[in-house]
Parts: sequence; structure tokens; C-alpha cells
Amino acid sequence: MSKLKLLFYLLLLGGIIDIGRYFIYPNISDLKEIKPIPTAFMEYRQEEWAEQNRDMEITHKWVPMTKISPNVIKAVLIGEDDKFWNHDGFDVKGMEDAIERSLKKGSVAGGSTISQQLSKNLYLSPSKNPVRKVKEAIITWRIENTLSKRRILEIYLNVAEWGDGIFGIEAAARHYYHKSAKNLTGREAARLAAVLPNPIKYNPTGSQKYVKNRARIIYKIMQRRGVVIPQFQEVMSPPKAEDQTGDVSENNESITELFGETATPSEEAASSETTTNLPGANEEDNEGNRSLTF
Repeated sequence: MSKLKLLFYLLLLGGIIDIGRYFIYPNISDLKEIKPIPTAFMEYRQEEWAEQNRDMEITHKWVPMTKISPNVIKAVLIGEDDKFWNHDGFDVKGMEDAIERSLKKGSVAGGSTISQQLSKNLYLSPSKNPVRKVKEAIITWRIENTLSKRRILEIYLNVAEWGDGIFGIEAAARHYYHKSAKNLTGREAARLAAVLPNPIKYNPTGSQKYVKNRARIIYKIMQRRGVVIPQFQEVMSPPKAEDQTGDVSENNESITELFGETATPSEEAASSETTTNLPGANEEDNEGNRSLTF
């Protein structure tokens, strides 16, 4: 066997091992209990700041789902992953649409679900490398088969990037609106959800046209949805171990009041169809919360 062939096989074997290890590493079961801070993406930002000689620190505060406004839950799902409750971690239709947009525009468009974004944020880099996407897919599959949808969403809301050095919904609420996450109104939640595709470029309290248009559409969908699919019951009924104090304001209804009780198939279809037309949805070239390969 020539040295060239030997080198090729060694590299191939190394690649297989590098990818294959993600079937057992990291221990996803730990996420049921631990707060995975810092995340790989937080460490990536810290390295980036060091290279740029920037004196920056991460601003973050973990809060349980019971301390997050239902407005935020609704706005983020509408803006980022409207089929969250029904897919197994991968939105095939969303990926196909993203690929089609990429081919038409000659640019990279994201089509990642919240579970995929979480996989990347927790354990990987924002690289567009196809190998990284394979690793992301493996971790996403494991997350979806290990954690409840409620826990996936809770972790995502606590680790997502919401600005330069700002991670998690509590830090974002306090930074932009000087209040806790549980007291965010519908319009504030829509604004925060609108910037998730690129939180470094966009400011939820700014006057950028993209943010205003995207937030307006998200908020309109939030208003129109007086009812919601049954899967939201998982969020409506938090574990008994958690603090379940009501403490909500007039503009921050309880989850049951905000989402309603039932939904008809036609309403679900209409709502899902509308979110695909959000301005810039799945198209922002972002190093933050979205994955970029598609």
C-alpha cells in the first residue's frame, strides 16, 4: 500500500471516529438536571473578544420556565420554529425551502430548528463546515430522544445569544427593557424574537426596518392565535418541583389564557403557513443562534 493511500485511510478513519464519538459524547442525559453554562458558543465569543483585544464579559442569568413570560415562548416559537411541537428535531420542509432560497439568491439561508440551534450552541462552533452539520444532526437526534420539548425550550431560551455579550432571555430582558423575563409584554417579546437570527447586527429596541417589520408580523400572529395545539400543555403544566407562583401583570397573561385550550387543524395550518413569510426568516447570515449551512 502506498503512503498516499495509507494517509488517506488514516484521515478517513480519523474523520469517522471524530464524527462517530458524538453518538455517545457528550452525555445528553445530564441536560435534564444541569445548567449547561458556559456553552461552546459562549466560549467561542470569549475567544473572539480576546483576539480582538476587547474587554468584554458575558452577561447571563439562568431562569426556570416558570419565570419566563408566555409571551416570549409564543413569540420565539413563531419566529424561530413554528413546527417545534410536531417535528423530531428536523424541519425537512424548512430545509428544502432554505436550500431553494439559497440557490435562487446565491447566498446561505438557515433552516434550522430550535433543537438544531441548541445542539450547535451547546457543543459546537458556528462553522459552516459540512462535518460540523453532521455532528449537529447527531446531537440533535440525541437531544430530541432524551429531553422533553419543554426542557429543550427552557435551555434554548437560557443560552440563546441576544446581543453583544448578552445570553439568555433574563439577561436580554433586563438589558433592553429593564425588567425580568416574566414581565415582558407581547410587543417586547416579539421584538426580542425578531432579532434572534442575528442578535449582533440587530437591536430589539432600535429602529431598524428589519426588526420593526419582523416584530410586527410576529406580534400580529401572536394576537391572532387565540388557540394553540395540544402539545403546549407540556409548558402549561410545569413540574411540581418548580416554583409555580402566578405573579403576572395585565399585559402578561398566564400561559393558559394566552394560548387558549384547543386548536383546529385548519387554524394550525393557517398559522404555520403565515410564519414562513416572515421577513428575513431563515435567511440572515448569522454567527449567533441560527445554523448557516442550508
